[in-house]
Amino acid sequence: MKAIIYCRVSTDKSTQETSLSRQKEELVKLAARHDITVVDCIEEQESGYEIDRDGIFQLLHYFAEGEADCLLIQDETRLGRGNTKIALFHQLHKLDIPIYTSVNDGELELSESDSMVLQIVGIVEEYQRKIHNAKIKRGMKRAIKNGYNPSKNLSNQHKANGRERVDFPIEEVVRLRQNKLTFEEITKTLNGMGYDVSKATVHRRYQEIRET
Repeated sequence: MKAIIYCRVSTDKSTQETSLSRQKEELVKLAARHDITVVDCIEEQESGYEIDRDGIFQLLHYFAEGEADCLLIQDETRLGRGNTKIALFHQLHKLDIPIYTSVNDGELELSESDSMVLQIVGIVEEYQRKIHNAKIKRGMKRAIKNGYNPSKNLSNQHKANGRERVDFPIEEVVRLRQNKLTFEEITKTLNGMGYDVSKATVHRRYQEIRET
């Protein structure tokens, strides 16, 4: 596995630099014990209640781009506190990123209360997505009833042999990726908008646009 080490202290006092160094040292040893390759070590001095942290967005970028597949922290409070911690747990779970801590000497064991809150958050998010998709489908049905023809959205048909090249708004895919959505979530969103496209096609077209 490839890991990002994340170390955090809550103040900017020079004495806290020792704590950052100690966290990093512990986590490097943790990585060695579990045969994990460290891609980068992120250190910052920020409040755990603050979600707008450069280090957090940096590590999420690594995971979203597939450049690392697990996170190493000293303990769960280093990632965040309060609602911020829950929000980050949820985001990492969506990205399928396991968390290892030096306190557990292995994968993080969530408390019963944290697990329950995350389950509730997941259920609420799923129903929000269902409501969003239902509204889009209803709008699409009304548009078709009023004469809209979805087949006219297919373009580049002359470039494809046998199968039609599915047309969908790639700029929307780029925007959603920038917002840290997974390709599965993006595909569901596009399907809800009336675009019959697979996750593989979305991923392939996204890679094509990045390479141009």
